[in-house]
Order: sequence, then C-alpha cells, then structure tokens
Amino acid sequence: MRPEDVGARAPGEVVRAEWQGRPYWAYVPAPLPPPLEIDWPLAALVAEATGALCELAGVGRRMRNPNLLIYPFLQREAVLSSRIEGTQAGLTDLYAYEARQAALPGVAPPAEAGDVREVQNYVRALQHGMARLAEVPVSLRLIQELHAVLLEGVRGESRHPGAFRRVPNYIAASRSTAIEEARFVPPPVAEMHAALDALEKYLHASDEYPNVVRLALVHYQFEAIHPFEDGNGRLGRLLVSLLLIDWGILPLPLLYLSAYLERQREAYYDLLYAVSTRGAWREWVTFFLAGIIEQARDATQMAVALTEIEETWHERLFEARASALAQRLADHLFRMPILTVSDAAALLGVQWHTARYNVRRLVEVGLLKPLGGDAHGQQYAAEDILRVVAAHGQIETT
Repeated sequence: MRPEDVGARAPGEVVRAEWQGRPYWAYVPAPLPPPLEIDWPLAALVAEATGALCELAGVGRRMRNPNLLIYPFLQREAVLSSRIEGTQAGLTDLYAYEARQAALPGVAPPAEAGDVREVQNYVRALQHGMARLAEVPVSLRLIQELHAVLLEGVRGESRHPGAFRRVPNYIAASRSTAIEEARFVPPPVAEMHAALDALEKYLHASDEYPNVVRLALVHYQFEAIHPFEDGNGRLGRLLVSLLLIDWGILPLPLLYLSAYLERQREAYYDLLYAVSTRGAWREWVTFFLAGIIEQARDATQMAVALTEIEETWHERLFEARASALAQRLADHLFRMPILTVSDAAALLGVQWHTARYNVRRLVEVGLLKPLGGDAHGQQYAAEDILRVVAAHGQIETT
C-alpha cells in the first residue's frame, strides 16, 4: 500500500518495513477505542440492534433442547463463512461428510473432500470455542486454539495453524501481486504483536460504547491486524459469535453475520478499507449494526421455526407410540437432516435392519421423505428442517 492512500483521519499509521531485502509500507492500527460520535440516528441503530439481540436471547433461553437445535445454525454459518473465502462446498456436502465420519470414525476422508473439511473445521472450531468459554474468556490463547482447529488437515495446514504469523502478509486481488502493490498490508510482525496485546486488553476492559458497537470495533481491529498467515476472515467472523456469548449478550451461538456479509461482500471490504485509510468509523459501525439487526431477526425466526418442528415431531412420535430409538433418530436429524439407513445405524449404534425399521417409522409419521439411491444407498431427508435452513440461510441445501 502507499502512504498517500492513508489520510490524516486514519486511525493508525503507515510504517516502513523490510522483508527479504525488499522494502514495503504497512499499516499499523491505533489501539481501540477510537473517537466516535454517537448521534441520534446511530443511537437509534444501537437500540434497534440491542433490542433484536435481546429478543433472540429470549428465544434461545426458552429452547427446550438448545444443544440440539443450534446445529443447523452452526452448519449454515460454517458454509456461508467459508464461501466468502472461496470454498465451494455446500450444506449437502457437509451433511454427507459428517455422515461418513459418523459411519467410519477415524478413517481419513478422501483428498477431494478438502473444501468440505474446511467447512467442517469451522463447525469444530465453533464447538471448541463454546466449550472453552466455560473455562477461559476470549483471549489470544483461545484465538490461537481456534485457528489450530480451523486449519487442521486442510489447505492452510502448511501455514502454521495456531501460531501468529512470523512473516508479512497482505491483501491483494491476486496471489501474484507483489507486496509493494498490495491494496492493504497489515502491520509487520513486531508491531502486530503489540497490536494484539492492546486488542486483548480491550476485550477484557470496558468503555463508554455499547457492546454492539464494541463488536464492530473489535471485528475491524482483528481484520486490520490480520495476525495469521491464513484463515483471518473466517476466524474474525467466528469471534463475533463467541464474543456475544462471552460478554453475556446471548446465551447460545445463535447469531452469525456471514449471510449478511456474503451478500454485501464488496461493501464489507470497502468499508474495512475506508476505516483504515480515512477513519470512516461511523459508516463501518452503521453497516455492522445493520447486519446485526438483519441477522438477529432472521435467527429469531429460524429458532422459533426449529422449536416448533421439534415440538410437532415429539407429538407425532408420541401419538404413533414410536420407540425410544426412533425418538433418538429424530433428534439426530437436526444435526444430519439427510441420511441413509447405514448412517442411522452408525448414529444409533445398532444393526442395519434395526436402523431400517426406525427410519421407516419416521417416514410413516412424516418426519423423513425418501430421496434417490438403491436399497442400501437410499437417502432420506428431513424436509421440515431443510426448508427452514434454506428459507433463513438463502443457501441451497439439496
């Protein structure tokens, strides 16, 4: 990047650095918080975003089985966040991959499953983060742990998973672009560590800004620091979901911004750049709050719809006097809404014929619908769940 691209109101400075004998310019963001005037229009957005999150939190607390119903949220977010980074795998690919892992635990996936493994790693990273929040707050240590899970066994695994970068990185339109011509160059390594330390202190401090505004500031700061060689975008979006829990805003990981950011991808990148080059904090925060409002309302509707499905299914199974195995299989459908009898056998830990009987029971009561395939490869779909995910994710499921 060029020093002349960064204006006087930029919340940071451009510094001269050198890598392998080649000089370049890099951007070092100033510590948070920045000066930000919250006028009446912005205050109204803050109130609307806070209210939407409160409504979503209330729905989350009323869920009878939250650990079951959050899986569609996790899976949808994993697909959409990875798609922003160019991964092509979809929800159906993820379902098939997870079914194979359930049926063949410990067996290495085929090489062509790379894209799907990236998506599944995102799910695993979110689950790891949720489990760890019971022990530690969001911190640099936890961020490194999440990164290690995110890049395990995928195309970024050669780029030091779990370790902050020891080399420069940069953002450009093409991998062939030289660092001197890059649109944005994050801070050099020494300055990066100082910026990360300041960011961690900010995560654990408090200031006059509402938490929804602080989320916007933290997300920008993490992306501006770009502390890893790969995976910064996905990890930055994942952190938003975990901070909402860590700061007590949501009881469960129900809000994700990737659907909004993918639709607004160009504006998203342009606004991050505008903060760095001209201090456009208000525009960025306005954009971020609009995303929270949109996605919180969408998540509330999705959570209500999934809860209604769960309740309806329980009533149908009770009326049909279905077995406990059939009930267990119905619960598994929230995690794996497309499966085969073999998948069901692996999930339930029973013989194939027992699994087939229970799958057929779910077909009889209307929970599953047969799709294509031969006798042993016949697929079944929980169309109620797929319909909700498709409606609220703007993403193809079949």
